[in-house]
Amino acid sequence: MINEFITLIVGFTASLLSMPLVMKFMKKKGIVGVDMHKKNKPVIPEMGGVAVIIGIAASVAIASVLTPEKNRLLLSFLASALIAGVVGAVDDLKPLSARVKPFLTLFSGMPILMLCTYDPRGPIFPIIGRTRLTIVYPILIIVALAVTSNAVNMLDPFNGTMSGTCTVIAATLLISSLILGRNDGMLLSLCMLGPLLVLYLFNRYPAKVFSGDVGSLSIGAALGAIAILGHLEAVAIVAFAPQIMNGFYGLSTMGRLYERREAARPVVLLDDERLMATSDPEAPLTLARIILARGPLYEYEAARVIIILSIISGILAIFTAYLIKVTT
Repeated sequence: MINEFITLIVGFTASLLSMPLVMKFMKKKGIVGVDMHKKNKPVIPEMGGVAVIIGIAASVAIASVLTPEKNRLLLSFLASALIAGVVGAVDDLKPLSARVKPFLTLFSGMPILMLCTYDPRGPIFPIIGRTRLTIVYPILIIVALAVTSNAVNMLDPFNGTMSGTCTVIAATLLISSLILGRNDGMLLSLCMLGPLLVLYLFNRYPAKVFSGDVGSLSIGAALGAIAILGHLEAVAIVAFAPQIMNGFYGLSTMGRLYERREAARPVVLLDDERLMATSDPEAPLTLARIILARGPLYEYEAARVIIILSIISGILAIFTAYLIKVTT
C-alpha cells in the first residue's frame, strides 16, 4: 500500500509543479480561451490538460520502478492516454471535424490490444457473472475508449465540471477496486487521482485554466482504460452515467455527430451572471440545459449540481461493485 501511496503523491506533485508552467507557456503563446459564462469575459490559458498528462506519466514512471512486474500494464495505460491526448492537442491547435475526432480516438484502445493487457474472457456483471464476449470484446475495447474520451469531452460546460466529475469517477474506481480486490485497478486509479485533483483545484470556479481537448480526451481514455485493465467495466458504466446521458441527449437532438463550437449555445448568460437554458430550437439538449430548465443558476451552482449527480452515480457504481462481489 505504501508503493501505491507514493504513486499518488508523485502524480499530484508533478502536476502541481507543472501546471503554473503550462499556464504561463500557453498564455505566452496565445493559446487561450474566453470564459463565456462571465460578464467580463476573462481570457484563460487553454490546454491545462498537458499538466495532467505530465502527472500521469510521472506516476506511471514511479509505479514501474516500484512494481516492475506491472510494466506492460502501465505502458498500455499510459499509451492509451497519450494517444487520446495527442488527438486532443491537435484539435486544440487546429480544430478537427466532428467525424474525424471520434474516429482518431478509436486508436487509443490499440495499446491495450497490442500488449494483450486485457482479460479476453470479457467483463463481469452483477448476478449474471462473467459474460462470454471473447470474440467481440477486443472490438468493444476500442469503441469503449473512444466513447469514454468523447463523453468526457462533451460534458465540460462549466468551470470545474469535467475535472470534478472525473475526479469522482477515479475515486469511484479506486474504492470499487478495493472492494473487489482488483490491485491493477487500484494502482491505475491512484495514477489518475493525483493529477485530477490538481486540475480540479485550478479549473474549479472561477477557473484559472481550461483543460482543453488534450485534457478531456486523455482523461476520458485513461478512465476507460482503468475500467478495462482493472476489470471494472460494469462499475464504470454506472459511474459514467452523467456523461452517457449528456452524450445521448445531445446526439439524439442534433441527429448527428457535432462539435460544440458549431452548435448554438445551450445556455444563456443573464445580466446578473446567472445562466439560463436557451430557448433556441437549434441548440442541442444537454445535461446543463436540462438542469437550467427549472430556472437560472449561477455557474458554480450549476457545476455543483452536475458534480452531485456524478457522486450519486459513483455511489451506485460502488454498490454495483459490492453486488459483483457477493453475487459472482
